[in-house]
Amino acid sequence: MDLNKSAQEILEAIGGKENVNAATHCVTRLRLALNDESKVDQEKLNNIDAVKGSFSTNGQFQIVIGQGTVDKVYGEFISLAGIGEQTKEDVKAASAEKMNPLQKAVKTLADIFIPILPAIVTAGLLMGLNNILAGEGVFYDKQSLIQVYPQWAGIANMINLIANTAFVFLPGLLGWSAVKKFGGSPLFGIVLGLVLVHPDLLNAWSYGSAKEAGDIPTWNILGLTIEKIGYQGQVLPVLIASWVLAKMEVWLRKKIPDSLQLLIVAPTTLLVTGFLTFLFIGPAMFYVGNLLTDGLVSIFDQFAVLGGLIYGGLYGVLVITGMHHTFLAVDIQLVGNTGTTFLWPMLALSNIAQGSAAFAMALAARDEKLKGLGGTSGLSAYLGITEPALFGVNLRFKYPFVIAISSSAIAGAYITWAGVTATSIGIGGVPGFLSISNGDWFNFFIGMAIVIIVPLIVTYAWAKKAKDC
Repeated sequence: MDLNKSAQEILEAIGGKENVNAATHCVTRLRLALNDESKVDQEKLNNIDAVKGSFSTNGQFQIVIGQGTVDKVYGEFISLAGIGEQTKEDVKAASAEKMNPLQKAVKTLADIFIPILPAIVTAGLLMGLNNILAGEGVFYDKQSLIQVYPQWAGIANMINLIANTAFVFLPGLLGWSAVKKFGGSPLFGIVLGLVLVHPDLLNAWSYGSAKEAGDIPTWNILGLTIEKIGYQGQVLPVLIASWVLAKMEVWLRKKIPDSLQLLIVAPTTLLVTGFLTFLFIGPAMFYVGNLLTDGLVSIFDQFAVLGGLIYGGLYGVLVITGMHHTFLAVDIQLVGNTGTTFLWPMLALSNIAQGSAAFAMALAARDEKLKGLGGTSGLSAYLGITEPALFGVNLRFKYPFVIAISSSAIAGAYITWAGVTATSIGIGGVPGFLSISNGDWFNFFIGMAIVIIVPLIVTYAWAKKAKDC
């Protein structure tokens, strides 16, 4: 491959060096902040040998090149564009300038949740493994594996403990990521999050029964009665508290001399934020979180099929806009409040549907490059990463995308009608069955069959008829 020629062709296809605001790269992709994305010649870009796909998300135009090659192409690219090496933060800052308030809000949530996603997904997979060991009826009728083989009980218990840790101490993870995003010290965010799940507080999952019994512990501070409750599994309280903590810390650091900051900034910030959280922020956001989950549960209880049809079909569209990141917070809130989520299984099926459509295009294609891109991006979607399949294949030809979201809508309607839920968030693809509640596996597998078979057959037949690949 002539790397200089590839870089030159890419630069020409995206509108020339005058259209490049900032550029960096990750393991597989060029990540560009362009002045005007409408100047990109998509057809010309797709025909470049080095390019395996491209897509736009969160104000960035990303070009898939591949591991081991992208850094070399990047070196040639920045030389031709007349710009120096830049970081991801530089590109993010340049991209953010073009975002509207809604896009900025979605990006903020994404920047908070994406760094902690590996811990949550890992916890979900381990909980799925525990479900296999401890779930009744998985291998034996009305008995679990550890009931039949008690010597495995200790292993299952240890797996469950390790898996639950990320959810029990979720506010600590969120506090770290959120305070870092809002400009404060991540360490203070960890401490704040752990304060909200301190063992001396009433466990949030015991709040309902304690309230019915009238047995909620309280503080009496200056005549104020404050409930001593924790916020395990809660998202909103720690997000708002982290914003308050970060802004207060930044303000104090500007006002307090360097020699006194260690003595004043941290104690004041944590004490004031903690007091405000237990007095105002926590109860208010706990109430809002309950309204959100109760509202969603009520809607899907009354209109299960319609809800599944809409969400199952629209999830692929949400990925295009980047708004799918907001629903990660909703899933976590649902798991925290109810112990399960009915939204996440539809996410997994939507990703599989996009992968199946990409695989069908690979099978139908005469073009060798499209065959390779369809196969690799389809596998990626089956493992939970759909952007290469979406932007590199399905949206490019349009009908694979429409077929995929239609199949996902049908599968979503079926599994919501059947009451399928997940006990945690796992890998949003084929391995996702590990996170599904034990009694719901059969119906989830039917949903999987829909999103594997229908997009494969219909997309393949359409592509052969259209003869456009």
